Amino acid sequence: MDYSSYPRNDVLCIDMRSFYASVEAIKLGLDPMKTLLAVVGDPSRSGSIVLAASPELKRKHGISNVSRFFELPNDPDIHIVPAHMADYLHVSIEITKLINQYVPKEAIHQYSVDEVWVTVNGLQKLFGDRWEVAKKIKQDILNNFGITSSIGIGDNKFLAKVVMDLHGKKADIAECKYEDVEEMLWPFPVEDIWGIGGRMKRNLNRMGIVTLGQLAGFNLKHLKKRFGIMGEQLYWHAWGIDLSPVFGDFTKSEQKGYGHGISLLRDYSSEEAAVCILDLCEEVCRRARTADKAGKTIHLGIAYSKETGGGGFSRSRSIEIPTNVTMDMYRVCMQLFNQFYDGESKIRRVYATLDNLYKKEETQLDLFEDRTKKNDIGYVMDGIRDRFGSTAILRASSYTDAGITLDRSGKIGGHKA
Repeated sequence: MDYSSYPRNDVLCIDMRSFYASVEAIKLGLDPMKTLLAVVGDPSRSGSIVLAASPELKRKHGISNVSRFFELPNDPDIHIVPAHMADYLHVSIEITKLINQYVPKEAIHQYSVDEVWVTVNGLQKLFGDRWEVAKKIKQDILNNFGITSSIGIGDNKFLAKVVMDLHGKKADIAECKYEDVEEMLWPFPVEDIWGIGGRMKRNLNRMGIVTLGQLAGFNLKHLKKRFGIMGEQLYWHAWGIDLSPVFGDFTKSEQKGYGHGISLLRDYSSEEAAVCILDLCEEVCRRARTADKAGKTIHLGIAYSKETGGGGFSRSRSIEIPTNVTMDMYRVCMQLFNQFYDGESKIRRVYATLDNLYKKEETQLDLFEDRTKKNDIGYVMDGIRDRFGSTAILRASSYTDAGITLDRSGKIGGHKA
């Protein structure tokens, strides 16, 4: 592969090691790298998920971020703390401010609360080469927040991210240039590479593609025919090529749709699921109304409990006139539910989306229905919630045991603030 025509940038991918657990350890005056600490979504529920485990807890007891609270060993040295999402967001913002001392905002691309890309082009005279910049930022984060970070350095964002995942978490800082791809990336299984999930792994394995090197050597036309544009992207990524922008306002993107989902804390019956669906439709339509958008395609997804065999369905239906009215969306969701629900399985996850969006002004009037009044009711309810809080006005069903709005109102990202 001739890389001479492809852009080379100095990109860092910075990952805060066991971020939630590290923040909680620092709050307790403990060493995040040495203490045994688990951050649990809700310690009052035995089935609650372990959101983060300190490196030492992972090493000593094999606890991971998919473990459950009841799986924690009976070790008196383990510190168990509930999640405090507001604290994690605050620390993340402060770390971004620190990085902003090195580069302008346009060079920072926040990937998640604990991971960020930073383009450090042109800093040689101020701080040294990209290795020196990485070392300085890493030390600054440790000195100011007590948090250890892993950093990947690459010629583009993909290489920086992948080398951080594969090598940086062991070496603290790792670098991969175009010329290093064959040696550093190709031997790894495709599922170890950022952007390839379980379903894609299975599809690639069926084609005889097990490693990234095999993906790079596969026929591009066949990949495009099988996976479309995604197949082409996978091929170029296997060669370490990524043309996504490394500068710009990464926060602005056109909203394609509005969705809301929840993994339920217990098995729901069909009657309880209907209440949950209504609460989800309320939230989705509220977000659409806030943006003055309406949608023509309504999607409902249901996952059944593993206790009753698992499975589920995901179906959508389009309507003639775009809507952001809660009861319009709910009516279609219930039509989908009644049509595709198997009638007996317990339900453990529900999500609903509204997409195929239009501006509110583009929606048509209905001669046989007072849509203006229906829309006005939604906007009035939104105004009350904006002024007095998200739970200031709720539907009666939200106060039942099956309602989800009250419980989620005090949470960030589904966890306690």
